[in-house]
Amino acid sequence: MNDFYVIVDAGHGGTSLGTGGNGFFEKDLNLKISKYMYERFKELGIPVALTRSMDETLSKEERLRRINNAYGKDEDVILISNHLNTSQTPNTAEGAEVIYALRNEETLAKNVLNALSNAGQITRGIYQKRLDENPNLDYYFIHRETNKNIEPIIIEYGFINNSADVKRITENYRKYVDAVVNAVIDTRRGKNVSKEQ
Repeated sequence: MNDFYVIVDAGHGGTSLGTGGNGFFEKDLNLKISKYMYERFKELGIPVALTRSMDETLSKEERLRRINNAYGKDEDVILISNHLNTSQTPNTAEGAEVIYALRNEETLAKNVLNALSNAGQITRGIYQKRLDENPNLDYYFIHRETNKNIEPIIIEYGFINNSADVKRITENYRKYVDAVVNAVIDTRRGKNVSKEQ
């Protein structure tokens, strides 16, 4: 029996384009990253599910249904929701961020961000985000409305409206995904992913 399970979520899709810039829509890069991540976990023998494997529109309710139904009865489930960021003005912000849920410790998010840094991506930090009208709740529904047996993280790989970031991501996304996959496995096996100085 496996000790943990993974759900890979390709953010947006279909009519939900996500953000855009430098000739790309976020939904397409999210899907490319997520499909490769799904294959890597599978190759390594980790039970893994994918919320979407094609360019389809998922309502919030349908995305949550697919997430919560995947390994819904298992105890240790990690959800990785893949995204790209945007800034108010192009080429002003760059780098990866990891957002984790209020119910979880920072360890997984920190290890994933450190792994991305070790793989060569600029990193900005990890954080939690609270709902403005109720600071006891997570801002993002992926954190707020998923089953409590799921540890969800949102990875923002970089800024789609930063040309240097997009170049790094499109050229190195496999390397970044490999780093994330290894960080997840190492974290669940009790290893620390330290940042190289």
